[in-house]
Amino acid sequence: MKVRFLNQTVITLLIIFLCLGITQGSAQASPYAKYAGTTIVVNFPAHAFYDAATKLIPEFTKETGIKVEVDKVEYMRMRDKQSLEMAKPKGDYDLVSYVCMWKTEYVSKGLLTPLAPFFTNPALADPNYDPQDFVPAYLAISGLVGGKKGYMPGPTAALYAVPFGSETSIFAYRKDIFDKHGLKPPKTYDEMLKIARTIRQKEPNMYGLTSRGEAGHQVSAAWLFHLTPFGGEVFDDNWEPAFHKEPSLNALKALLEIVKTGPPGISTFGVGSMIDAFLLGNAVMYLDATSICSMVRNPSISKVQGKVAYALHPKAVKHSMETGGFGIGIPANSTKKEAAFLFMQWMTSKQADIKIAKLGGMPNRMSTLRNPELQKEFPEFPAILENLKYANPDWRPIIPEWPEISMQYLGTAIHEVITGKKTPEKGMNDIREPVRKIMEKAGYYSWGK
Repeated sequence: MKVRFLNQTVITLLIIFLCLGITQGSAQASPYAKYAGTTIVVNFPAHAFYDAATKLIPEFTKETGIKVEVDKVEYMRMRDKQSLEMAKPKGDYDLVSYVCMWKTEYVSKGLLTPLAPFFTNPALADPNYDPQDFVPAYLAISGLVGGKKGYMPGPTAALYAVPFGSETSIFAYRKDIFDKHGLKPPKTYDEMLKIARTIRQKEPNMYGLTSRGEAGHQVSAAWLFHLTPFGGEVFDDNWEPAFHKEPSLNALKALLEIVKTGPPGISTFGVGSMIDAFLLGNAVMYLDATSICSMVRNPSISKVQGKVAYALHPKAVKHSMETGGFGIGIPANSTKKEAAFLFMQWMTSKQADIKIAKLGGMPNRMSTLRNPELQKEFPEFPAILENLKYANPDWRPIIPEWPEISMQYLGTAIHEVITGKKTPEKGMNDIREPVRKIMEKAGYYSWGK
C-alpha cells in the first residue's frame, strides 16, 4: 500500500509540475506578455478606412494587454506634424500612418525604422502572418524604399511599412442612369468623355464625371489619375521633366473636358467635395480611389445606395491604375518599437483584414478580396481585383522633392489650365525650368553628365 501510495503521490506531483511547466511555457511563448500594460500612441488620419480599423483596438487590447491611444489628424496636415515629431530625440508617436508619397522623404531623413529586425525575431514575428498575401502593388507603394528610382521594388529595396488603407483607382457609375439611356460602362477614355457629354445633354441638373480640382495637391492628383493611362509621365528615366510632352498634355486635355462636363465648382473641389458630388447624385460617374465603395453603402451620407455599379478604369493608350493610400510604419525615435510592431502586425493580419472589410474598410490582402463569401457581400471586390491587374506603383514619382513639385508647381499650373487662365501647353511649359532647377539642386543630374 505504501508503494502504491508513493507512486500515486509521485504521479500527482509529476502532473502538477507538468501543468506548471505547460503554463509557464505558454506564458513565455506569448509574444504579448512582456508588453502587457504598455501604452503606445499611434497617429492615424481622419479617413473612412481608419474609422473602421480603430473599432478593433479594444479587441487588440483585450487580447494583448497593450493599450493604444489614437491621435487622429486630417490627412493633409499629417506630414508636417509627423515630420516634427519624428525629428525629435524622442517623439510622441510609436506608430504612424502616412500617405505613400511621403515614404522616401521619411526614409532619406532617417525617420522610419526598418522592419526586417522585427520580422526576423521569432519572439515577435507571427509565423502565420503571410506577407506574400498583401496586394503586391500595395506593399510596393506603401512600404518598399531604396529600390529602382529609390521608391520601387528591386534588389536594394528594404521594407519600412506595410499597407494599411492602400487603394487603387476604380470606375463607379450610376447603373440606373446608364440603363435609362442604354449606356454601357466605358472601356476607353473617348467613350467615357462621350458619356459625360451625353449626360449633360439628356439629364437636367446632372453632370458627367466628378473630379478633384482644388489648386495644389488635389488637382495634381486628379491629373495623375489620367496621366499613365495616356502613356504620360512626370519625369523620364533620366529625371528630365516630361509633363510638357504630348502624352501628358493629352491627359490634361482629358481632365479639362471632365471639368467642362462635370459638376459646377470642380475647380474648388477637394477630395471630400468630389466624393459628395457623386454620393448626392449630382455626378453620374466617379473615377478615383476605391474608398468610395463603402461610402456608397452608407445611408447617412449616400443618396445613391443600391444604384451604383463598378467597372475597370477606362483605357486611353493602355490600362494603368492609380496605386496609393496609406502605409503604417514605426518612427525611429519611438521607445516602444516592439509593442508598436505587435500592434501593426495584429492590425494587418489576415483575420483583422477580414474584420476591417466587414466594417467597411478596403482590404489590403488578396485573400480577403478573393473570399467568395465576402464577394457576395461586397460586389465591388471582383471589379477591384480586375483593376489590380493593372495597378501601377510608378504612377507618380515618390521622391523627397515630390510634395513641393506636386503642390506648388504642378498643382498651380494644372489649376490655371482648368480655370482657363492658360492653355495646357503654356501651363506645363511655364513650370518646366523651375521644376528642373529643384531636381538639379537635389543632385539628380550629377551622375553621367
